[in-house]
Amino acid sequence: MARRDDLRLLQIQSTLTHRDLRLLGWLYDHGVLTSDQICIALFPSKDFGQRRLLRLTRLEVIGRFRPQRWGGGSYPYHYLLDQLGTDVVAAQRGHDLPRRSIARQRRHHLTSRANLPHLLGTNQVFVELASHQRQHPGTSLDRWLPSSAFHQPSAFLTAGGSPSIITRATPRPDGHGVWAEGGRSVPFFLEYDTGTENLTVLTDKITRYDSLAAEPNWRWPVLFLLPSTRRELNLHRHIATTGPPRFAVVATTAADFLAATGLDPAEQVWWVYGTDSGRVRLIELPHNAAPSVFHLEPIP
Repeated sequence: MARRDDLRLLQIQSTLTHRDLRLLGWLYDHGVLTSDQICIALFPSKDFGQRRLLRLTRLEVIGRFRPQRWGGGSYPYHYLLDQLGTDVVAAQRGHDLPRRSIARQRRHHLTSRANLPHLLGTNQVFVELASHQRQHPGTSLDRWLPSSAFHQPSAFLTAGGSPSIITRATPRPDGHGVWAEGGRSVPFFLEYDTGTENLTVLTDKITRYDSLAAEPNWRWPVLFLLPSTRRELNLHRHIATTGPPRFAVVATTAADFLAATGLDPAEQVWWVYGTDSGRVRLIELPHNAAPSVFHLEPIP
């Protein structure tokens, strides 16, 4: 039976494209993406993308589910890895092949998690960056890591860094990426805000990033995507009253601003705290660390 499974894995790998493997890697690291997200990130048209997703589903590389709307109707299909897709990614990365039950357990966890909208919202930011890359040669999303990569304080311990960082209250970003454009790269942390938390919770997060940014190698921009420009303005005011960060670069944008302008996160949408010169592009955000220094790996 094991030899039959190995043969099937080899057969499937030979049919997968580079784009398929990129999608499987995303689902391995980030759990779930909707059909709309996958199509805008990877395919030239929605029809083309949906046909390929159906093919991968029939091959049992990926699975899908469709949540129901409270007011009637349903959401787009949500895709996640099936067992064979999990095996493909593990083999590609040189990891031990997972247990046969791992895909079923992940499916149950992802379909029942209460914060699925938060996960999808976080993933949407990176999906739009990938879409920008597809449409703009010379730009690229060079790294996209999930929150799980930073659950342990030791994740922030790098060569030449202070071991004391392990004992600090380190942040837990919703995601991390490296965006490249025109020969320049910018590493960043992402905080996706749904508007349900008190602003003090957000400024407490900034305090943790500020402590981390005292280490020069971790002085990466912290991006807050907020639901509205009103909440964005209130956050800037709250930061001013609670104490501005000494080291961390904090930049914000708002979902309603993005929707009204039609701009994406790579474009001129980021308001850097403490500046009044207008919004800047993602690639223009200041930092003082070289992304190539770090070799962070997603946590399986």
